[in-house]
Amino acid sequence: MSRQPVEIGKSNRRKYMYEKLSSRLFQLCALLSVISLLLIVGFVFYKGSLPFVADGYSFIDFIFGDDWVPSEDKFGIFPMIVASIFATLGALIIGVPIGLFTAIFLAEIAPKSIAKIISPAVQLLAGIPSVLYGVFGLAIIVPFLQNNLNLAKGQSLLAVILVLAIMMLPTIVTVAETAIRAVPKTYREGSLALGASQIGTIFKVVVPAAKSGIMAAIVLGLGRAIGETMAVILVAGNSLVIPTSLTDSVRPLTTNIALEMGYAFGTHQEMLFATGIVLFSFILILNFVLAKISAKGGN
Repeated sequence: MSRQPVEIGKSNRRKYMYEKLSSRLFQLCALLSVISLLLIVGFVFYKGSLPFVADGYSFIDFIFGDDWVPSEDKFGIFPMIVASIFATLGALIIGVPIGLFTAIFLAEIAPKSIAKIISPAVQLLAGIPSVLYGVFGLAIIVPFLQNNLNLAKGQSLLAVILVLAIMMLPTIVTVAETAIRAVPKTYREGSLALGASQIGTIFKVVVPAAKSGIMAAIVLGLGRAIGETMAVILVAGNSLVIPTSLTDSVRPLTTNIALEMGYAFGTHQEMLFATGIVLFSFILILNFVLAKISAKGGN
């Protein structure tokens, strides 16, 4: 009779040790994630700030300068900033309506048999490597634009916009569909009971109720568009000019870093890290907007 309490005590101590060990393991994983982020951010900001702190380069000239000629110590990224902003906004204008309407169709209108086919197909787009999007753009979109718009070179801002719009779709559709499906059925039933049509219910009741989730989908899609590199390299044309039309060849920020980091050294390399700081700042702003939208939706 005396052995049973002893065995129960040992079992409890063993469970306590396992729980303690598991807790420490989870905490270590969380700390590794935070430490990795801090190391990356710290390294990029350290390398990117050296030219302005140690060498006396003007940050204003760096941001608003038009010339990028490393051999002459000219480092202006304003054309790249404009190209990145135009490309992202253009992809937003095309990708958001298509993605939102697709999400509404899958969540509210499509029969289950059709939704089961389309949803996996859309999600599969997210798993395609970005370089394949670039190859598709180079083989299909670029020649199409070149032939139909009578361009000397099909690699252009418009080609970048179209490729990025396609790449945004999986993120926008998946997140927006989830947000729309999360709207309680009572909202729909109440609207229909009052005499509203199905389309009226969708756009006047369901979509406003899912607004925070839809906005989160848009911001996440923007994040992917502004940070895309490989696909953009293949279709942008990489000209260092401020784009004045959709048919101009451009070089966004990500493309500049990817093209030149392999052979850059000294100040040239540090300026590429400074370009990364500017790009990182855009991502931070997007994340800040997402946090505000999520907090507002929670209220």
